[in-house]
Amino acid sequence: MLGVAAAGGVLAWVGYAWAPHLVTPLCVWRAPRAAGRRIALTFDDGPDAEFTPRVLEILRGRGVRASFFLVGERAARAPQIVRAISAAGHEIGSHGWSHRSLWLCGPSRTHDEIARAHGTLGDLTGAAPALFRPPWGMVNAAMFGALRRHRQRCVFWSIQPEGLRPAPAATQVARVLRRAHPGAIVDLHDAEGTRQAPARVCEALPAMIDGLAAAGYGFGTVGELLAS
Repeated sequence: MLGVAAAGGVLAWVGYAWAPHLVTPLCVWRAPRAAGRRIALTFDDGPDAEFTPRVLEILRGRGVRASFFLVGERAARAPQIVRAISAAGHEIGSHGWSHRSLWLCGPSRTHDEIARAHGTLGDLTGAAPALFRPPWGMVNAAMFGALRRHRQRCVFWSIQPEGLRPAPAATQVARVLRRAHPGAIVDLHDAEGTRQAPARVCEALPAMIDGLAAAGYGFGTVGELLAS
């Protein structure tokens, strides 16, 4: 009986988490193809008191607007940084309330993660976020209903220069320039998930932007690319 119960639990988890994860790329992973020769730079896991302002300064110096997918509880602790992102003309999306993987969240916790971040970011900026990026790119079946309720669209990325394994700044720049294509969404991090990731991003970002611009690319937010 224990074996049957265990098998049932595995099948339930596959239906709740793994199957939606396999299907999601067909729906939302593809980069927009009508965006022209534009690329969206996106930043996850912030806001961070040290590195988010550094990223904002680099973007300001090069006249680039980007998309920031913020963690709700971090945003609540740093409202001034959230408002600085918004005031600079960047797009703010949600990265959940606590950065907890949705593979580890039941339906109630999934709704709470999405709803709390949605409400907090809306209160801080005056505009509820229209986009949601699930932490670690992991989804579950309950996520889709929660996003419909809050009128949010799930978005991922098409280029990730650094994942769970650290990558030197020069390697990240080379990867982005090699994989760049019209409508690409680049996934970067302005707060720690991978150790010291934001420091490497700040080192890589100027050369990354300059290299893409030299290759003829412009920049836009994810929302702008999706609407084009």
